[in-house]
Amino acid sequence: METSTGLDPTLPLLQKDNYENNSAKSGDRSDRLTRRNSVNSIRTFFFSKLPDKVRSGLDSESPYDGINISSTTALSKGEIEYYERQLATLKSFEEVDSVVSSDCIDEEDSAELAQQERAMRISNYANIALLILKSYATIRSGSIAIAASTLDSLLDLMAGGILWFTHLAMKNINIYKYPIGKLRVQPVGIIIFAAVMATLGFQVLITALQKLIQNSPGESLSAEQLIWLYSIMLFATAVKLVLWFYCRKSANRIVRAYADDHKFDVVTNVVGLVAAVLGDKYYWWIDPIGAIMLAIYTITNWSRTVMENAVSLVGQSAPPEVLQKLTYLVIRHPRVKRIDTVRAYTFGVLYFVEVDIELPEDLPLKEAHAIGESLQIKLEKLPEVERAFVHLDFECDHKPEHSVLVKLPNNQS
Repeated sequence: METSTGLDPTLPLLQKDNYENNSAKSGDRSDRLTRRNSVNSIRTFFFSKLPDKVRSGLDSESPYDGINISSTTALSKGEIEYYERQLATLKSFEEVDSVVSSDCIDEEDSAELAQQERAMRISNYANIALLILKSYATIRSGSIAIAASTLDSLLDLMAGGILWFTHLAMKNINIYKYPIGKLRVQPVGIIIFAAVMATLGFQVLITALQKLIQNSPGESLSAEQLIWLYSIMLFATAVKLVLWFYCRKSANRIVRAYADDHKFDVVTNVVGLVAAVLGDKYYWWIDPIGAIMLAIYTITNWSRTVMENAVSLVGQSAPPEVLQKLTYLVIRHPRVKRIDTVRAYTFGVLYFVEVDIELPEDLPLKEAHAIGESLQIKLEKLPEVERAFVHLDFECDHKPEHSVLVKLPNNQS
């Protein structure tokens, strides 16, 4: 599909720039995007090429900031998704310019760090108190569903401890022992924690299945036990609900992870309480069935987390959106003639970035070093980048500098 301008709208913004550059190599280049163009120029160029059916969804008073693609009925679902991705790309370019141009972010970082630490402390203290209360409720009621909910609280405390340990470890680093820091402690710790979680979860699952197979209902709860059960579980649910509302407002990724965990706890507390009460009042098998549901849900949820963290340690490539942000930043850097390679891959929580750029052949070493170092600093300012490597060259026609190993080298003694 092509528009009347001859551009393929399925191409990303920066690839459209290359399309224009290549098509204008021997002609007038005054209309093409150059590395000196800001995101405002790119946005103007993008909106100028929009077809009429997309323009109908623009806000007439603020066409560049108030576009509402979803309100245009003439667009197909695929077209809406495409233009929304392009708008998200433009927004990411604005974020790049904001981060790179800002030299006074210490106060903002300190505020975010203080909020993160406060949320972690409150959550960890709440998890300790709720674990004690729910353990008592499990002993008093003998409910397997409540035991499954108590297990979840134990896992919450362990997960919080891992995040807190990671936070402290990252603040106090011996650069001679850990030259690139300790950010990989977090995914490794989560994987270890998930292994413990799976073991305990399977134990609850087996216990509940045995109770169902043996067809052995437990003793009915007394009035006093029911009061304790209601009081503790409802209190735990209320605390987690408040923490969920508190943490979900944060823009910090770790705090939002706590919010998701608090939301999950609200669900497990309610399901555990309902299963325990219904199993006591009506059919005894409702309690182990509820425990089985909670155990399966917990195992499935954290297994997904294990896969995500395992992938982050094996060097998976960054998504196209991240690569576009990086390419935009490099294009905007002064004195860069051409870009050979922009590569980003996971090495823990954040990305490692490799950039190969071409500089003028006769450029003095001192100037070339300053260009490469300043580009490295810019790249490492981005929140998703842990470390950047910039390779300087005088041409881009050579073979790749590095080979990819497909097997471990043989040990030599």
